[in-house]
Amino acid sequence: MQQSPDFERLLATLSARNVQCIVVGGVAAVLQGAPVTTFDLDIVHQRTTQNIEALLLALSDLKAQYRSHPQVEFRSEVLMGPEHQLTLTEHGPLDLLGAIGENETYEDLLGQTEVLEIGEMRIRVLDLAGLIDQKIKVGREKDKAIIPILRRALEERADTDQAD
Repeated sequence: MQQSPDFERLLATLSARNVQCIVVGGVAAVLQGAPVTTFDLDIVHQRTTQNIEALLLALSDLKAQYRSHPQVEFRSEVLMGPEHQLTLTEHGPLDLLGAIGENETYEDLLGQTEVLEIGEMRIRVLDLAGLIDQKIKVGREKDKAIIPILRRALEERADTDQAD
């Protein structure tokens, strides 16, 4: 497995398999201009049979395995649940989240997303206001520490939008 994450390759594989997901966490912040560092890609995936099948294909393409139990195989019924599945792929860590915050699913979060174009890919990300909301709900120290950075990035985007 690779030492340094290649988020673009992870996203490209998910995109190529048409996995319906929302990028959340640090990568979503970075893609929207926030100056943060992150070491894994967090996604909230749509929990439908068709999407889980696409996700399983992407996981196979990525040579993914569970971080704590690499010998355990991925199962559809597990990916259909709200739990977090922490994986390691040939391109870096990928965290599969059935739900975040207060049990908010893919469908619950859609209204707080935007679609970004990265090369040929169209990537759905949780917007900065949504990220801030999630960090407040989770309330861990590391989440509290990043909120001012996310708020500043949101202000800068608003200033840029007003100037245009």
